[in-house]
Amino acid sequence: MNGVIEALHIYDEHNSPILSHTYTSRPLSPSYLLPFYLAHPAPRPNLIYLPQTNPPTLVFSLTHANLLFLLTTSSEIEPLLVLEFLHRIVDSFEEFLGAPLLAHKIESNYDVVAQLLTEMCDAGTVNTTEPNALRDMVEVEGWVDKLLGGLNLSAAGKNFAGGLGGGMGSSSAGSSSLISQNTPALPWRRANVRHTSNELYADVVETLSVTLAPSGRPLAAFANGTIAFTSKVSGVPDIVVTLSGPSGKHNLKGIIDLPVFHPCVRLAKWREQPGVLSFIPPDGRFTLAGYEVDLLPFDADGKPPTGSLKLPVSLEMKTGLGLTGSDFEVRVQLNKVFGSSGSVQGGGVGARTGLQGRGSGGGGPGGGFGIPNAGTPASPSLHDLVITVPLPADVRNVPEIRPSKGDATYNPGEKVLEWTISNKELSQGISAFVLRCTVVGQQVTEEGEEGDPTGFGFGGGGGYNYDEPYQDVAVTSTTKEKGVDKIGEAERDEKRQAQNKILMPSSALVSFAVKGWLPSGIKVESIIIDPRKSRGMVEHMKPYKGVKYLTVSKGGVEIRC
Repeated sequence: MNGVIEALHIYDEHNSPILSHTYTSRPLSPSYLLPFYLAHPAPRPNLIYLPQTNPPTLVFSLTHANLLFLLTTSSEIEPLLVLEFLHRIVDSFEEFLGAPLLAHKIESNYDVVAQLLTEMCDAGTVNTTEPNALRDMVEVEGWVDKLLGGLNLSAAGKNFAGGLGGGMGSSSAGSSSLISQNTPALPWRRANVRHTSNELYADVVETLSVTLAPSGRPLAAFANGTIAFTSKVSGVPDIVVTLSGPSGKHNLKGIIDLPVFHPCVRLAKWREQPGVLSFIPPDGRFTLAGYEVDLLPFDADGKPPTGSLKLPVSLEMKTGLGLTGSDFEVRVQLNKVFGSSGSVQGGGVGARTGLQGRGSGGGGPGGGFGIPNAGTPASPSLHDLVITVPLPADVRNVPEIRPSKGDATYNPGEKVLEWTISNKELSQGISAFVLRCTVVGQQVTEEGEEGDPTGFGFGGGGGYNYDEPYQDVAVTSTTKEKGVDKIGEAERDEKRQAQNKILMPSSALVSFAVKGWLPSGIKVESIIIDPRKSRGMVEHMKPYKGVKYLTVSKGGVEIRC
């Protein structure tokens, strides 16, 4: 398959085209293409084939920050290549225009966007997509150019202004690619990188996904990890990052599944020594590696796991409570998780905390007389706890919501009950929280017909007849026996319990974030710069190094009822 990309169209949140870039051929116009794409029911796939167009067209799509990216081609092409190219476009736009990516940023910086799209794809063939390489190719107007934009400067003056603008920042790439012509630069690293403060940061983020049975037994548990690395070091450093598991480096290969790496990582070194990442980094922040960890692995004999899963939050739900079975209760238990990620050792690495990215995992400076900082491996902290309870479509209202702590709200449009416990309440030392709710469904009469939902006699069974005579005789209750009333009341309670059973929720989702803890137990042992392989670095330079751990679960922990 040697197909080419024909065009890229970008639409705003109102599906209005804001940019159309043609690479080759005569592709479909954005206004003509959009109805074909919207004709497919949601959720729409990332690849749609349009046989009714002339010629038949493949449409690749990506939605990011309320923006719709549509890429078209009329020839066979590798789908994963095109989808990855769309993600690289988004990353480059955020690198040059800033995040979040908004429609007005693209419209007001069309000169930069056009340069990016031209350099990233040449006549329909994917070309340069590394942000560091694009920095040397794409001209971005800085504050010096804006200040001196009205002056007619000579080439020497422009070079002086460019050097002045680069010297004022934290890093400089020199005067575009003129300086880098004689320097064999790596495709993912800018040439002539200079920094006043040399720093190396590693952020290990794991996304937790767990499914629990009604008894609380875990059915499936996975952690998808990402190692985001930030390099702000002058010259061309050669870095070695060493990872380890809960029981050391020897079993790391059996823990990590489906590893993926940045092109700068030397794969031969990883295959020889699993857990050792050797690379020359790009300048700035980038994704060093990604992986998946099965938290409930099968043993050597193929038997299901028997070990317990350690979670910072336990959830229990009881349904069918109350006299008529119209109540349900959600109980949240906070569990203490201690540093399975461990404190970072070796190579002068410290566990970063706070916005400044400094601090230590133990009782170092800022720890307060040996007290570990919150959010470090020695003292993990729980944040942003939200419990979401989806309700059946038959639920008409939730009149009573009684949380012991936090704020609970019901959204009748989406049939979702959301219970939020603030970080201040989480830090008070309370370990258990309870939420009790009462649900109301459509009223049903003894004949099985829907009752009046309003209670004013305008809906439900029959209509109102204005020609009926007024009632002039009072209705007494002497015709009903007391025993019959008791039996009828019991039967009605049983019917209500059966009716309310279908109103009970069947699952609950928990979202939270834990700073300083990873469910997989993976940790960064050391970050070392090899002085023998590095080039252009200052002698005896000791950059500041830091590691931060974060676990995120956005509705990832689910319990079934």
